This record gives sequence, structure tokens and C-alpha cells, in this order.
Amino acid sequence: MLAQLVRPLVRSQIQLLTQAQSAGTKLVGMVSQWLSYLGVQAHVTELSTCGEHIQVSLRVGRPELCTEAEWRTILNNLQNSPPTPAATPVMTELELTPAQQSRVQRILAHVIRAGQPQALEQWPTLAPQLQRLGLSDDMIAGIHAALKVPTDLNDLMEHLEPELSAFILSKAIGLALLDQRITRDENAALKALYQAVEKQVSCN
Repeated sequence: MLAQLVRPLVRSQIQLLTQAQSAGTKLVGMVSQWLSYLGVQAHVTELSTCGEHIQVSLRVGRPELCTEAEWRTILNNLQNSPPTPAATPVMTELELTPAQQSRVQRILAHVIRAGQPQALEQWPTLAPQLQRLGLSDDMIAGIHAALKVPTDLNDLMEHLEPELSAFILSKAIGLALLDQRITRDENAALKALYQAVEKQVSCN
């Protein structure tokens, strides 16, 4: 089902690349954006063509579902890998303004409610799962509060910034996959998020 949601966005981005004067800059942003949907902090450090292929070099940070101990073990295993130059990071929770934090909390609460209508009653079980997705205690507390006041998703999605759309989408996918299934309501919420990202990409 996720593949069906992703393909229209992939198609729109392919069309964008064929029309962009600075296709390299656009593609760099797209690579980082798509990996951020999976909770992976990845920054493109080099991009070039190689025959019929595109060659991309990445700097990858600790995935949100990877513990610190696991990441340290991975780094030790890869200690002989050459370092990569610094790159501009994608948006993180610490960079959100109070207004953006509130919007994120309300949208994620909507996604949670779509998959788990009894989320408030299940909160003791749900809260630890949100922590494992890399959400801060303040963000989780805000989501808990937002669950008590349902809001219209269309209103929340209006004029959503591109960087914020990507941040929310990466978290929403993680939330939808917590129970390894996607309900009809979750599907609708994810589609709305994808369409918002697609619209923002097309405008840039």
C-alpha cells in the first residue's frame, strides 16, 4: 500500500527533474527528503553522472529506530571507512518553532487516532512506542494533549512548509507502521500528507 502512495510522488519528482534548470540541487534535496521519510538522517555530499547512472555519496546519521549502543557498534564496525565532508542538515525537532511543534503534534495525533481510535485508553502502551520513534518527551506530551481535541486534517495541512511536510511525513510513516498494518483511515491521512509534500515540491 505504501508503494501505491509513493509512486505518484515519485512520478511528479521525475517530471520536476526534467524541467529543473538546477536538476542537481533538486535531486540532492529529494534524496535527503526521501530518506528522512524513513527516519534516516542522510545528507548528499557528492552527486554526479556515471554513464547511464547517477552516482550519489551520502553522509548518514543514526536512524531514529537505532539505539545509541547499536549505532556505536555499527560505527566501530565501519571505523575504516573514509570520512565525508559536512553537509547541510535536514530539519530536526529541535529546529521547530513553537507554532510548528503545535502543528506537528496535532497532525501526528490525527494519524495516531486514524490507526488507533482508542489511543487515549491505550496511551500507557503507545507512549513508549513513540519514544522509540525518536520523539522527545515534550513532543509526546503535546501529541497526548492533541489526541483529546480532534481537528480537521485539511485545515492542519494548509500552507504547510516543504521542510515541515517532510519531517511530519517521516514520523507519520513510522506511526502507521507501528502495528505492521495500515488502516483505511491511516491510508487517507498518509495520502493527504504525500499530496501536501508533492504540492510543495512542485511549487519549488
